[in-house]
Amino acid sequence: MSEELHIVGGGMAGSEAAWQAAEAGVPVVIHEMRPKVGTFAHHTGNLAEMVCSNSFRSDDDTSNAVGLLHWEMRAANGLIMSMADQHALPAGGALAVDREPFAEAVTARLRAHPNVRVEEGEITALPDDGRWIIATGPLTSSALGQAIAAETGQDALAFFDAIAPIVYTETIDMEKAWYQSRYDKGETEEQRKAYLNCPMDRDTYEAFIDAILEADKTEFHEGETADYFDGCLPIEVMAARGRETLRHGPMKPVGLTNPHQPDVKAHAIVQLRRDNALGTLMNIVGFQTKMKYGAQKEVLRMIPGLEEARFARLGGIHRNTFLNSPRLLDERMRLRSRPNIRFAGQITGVEGYVESAAMGLLAGRMAAAEIAGRDLPAVPQTTAMGALVHHITGGADAKTFQPMNVNFGLFPPVEGLKGGRRGRKDRYRAYTDRAKTDWQGWIAATAPEPA
Repeated sequence: MSEELHIVGGGMAGSEAAWQAAEAGVPVVIHEMRPKVGTFAHHTGNLAEMVCSNSFRSDDDTSNAVGLLHWEMRAANGLIMSMADQHALPAGGALAVDREPFAEAVTARLRAHPNVRVEEGEITALPDDGRWIIATGPLTSSALGQAIAAETGQDALAFFDAIAPIVYTETIDMEKAWYQSRYDKGETEEQRKAYLNCPMDRDTYEAFIDAILEADKTEFHEGETADYFDGCLPIEVMAARGRETLRHGPMKPVGLTNPHQPDVKAHAIVQLRRDNALGTLMNIVGFQTKMKYGAQKEVLRMIPGLEEARFARLGGIHRNTFLNSPRLLDERMRLRSRPNIRFAGQITGVEGYVESAAMGLLAGRMAAAEIAGRDLPAVPQTTAMGALVHHITGGADAKTFQPMNVNFGLFPPVEGLKGGRRGRKDRYRAYTDRAKTDWQGWIAATAPEPA
């Protein structure tokens, strides 16, 4: 094929879209502004750099929707999942990734592909011709964001993702902390000890909540709003919603036994997860924050075991811009006013690394088919991919549209199954069995004909 596909943004979605189109024989140009134009959250010019958590969340493809999405991406020759598997870290039943080697591997594979070219530099306007995928993610540049807003006639919706701190493992007091996954989940000893736990008694917890509420926070810039996505709330926002919120969220003390005091039930527990293959860095799970740096150190060192902690990275905050996709995109993820432009990834209103990459996978395949003169059938809504893309392109109410993780609530129900909590296990298995069959059918039906 001679017609090029241009992809703006080399994050999870852009990288996956490029791979899928290139593998279909389409010449691809990835336009990535880094490292010429940086962001506060990125540290390299690598493609698919991970800037928040290093977790791809649950890898359970029989009873978890995001695990099913992993399965579907693997079945579709997904680059992001392939590289994640190669650079996986122990994380119980989750898939966590050694972030730097992962990004380096994705970058190397794409730069080595004969159909891929990477051009460094910022795209500041929406192109009038050619075929394009905009996959600029939560840190879309100001100029391009303004161009998108001008074209759509919509003000970009915004919320804030807060980045969790990372601790040097050697500075954690192991006389107080211990390794254990909740309920000892995992098939290997390494997985069953994938998390480092720091327990709190009631008094320590109450003092910790007070300190969070009183800490200096990062101020918002003029014109910005604070509409948070519930799946990535800063700890201070959770604490402000109620003193017990954190204890029933990321600090819940269930499924864990402290070997230092096996007869004492912790009031709350802070968990840390390995952030690199060497195990020298630990990510504080669920502790996204917008506290100022000095306040972060003081507050986090109140956690038993972290009194002498040193931080490889403190938390931060950034704006996340996304489209009102149900109003602006068609079922093929094209901008209705400019159908030569597709959008993919977090800018479409999906939340999470995996969901972003999945939308890149679909956008890349759809664009490649269009260039080849083929029209792909709609992705079955019974699949994780189909449920998610249907939600963002029409299934959600445009008036109340907010970012969404993949979940079984987006799937059409399976007839004849018991509802409620007791029937959940059978219901989820039925969802995943049906999805796998339908996804394999769609992959087979949309495969390019041999030359």
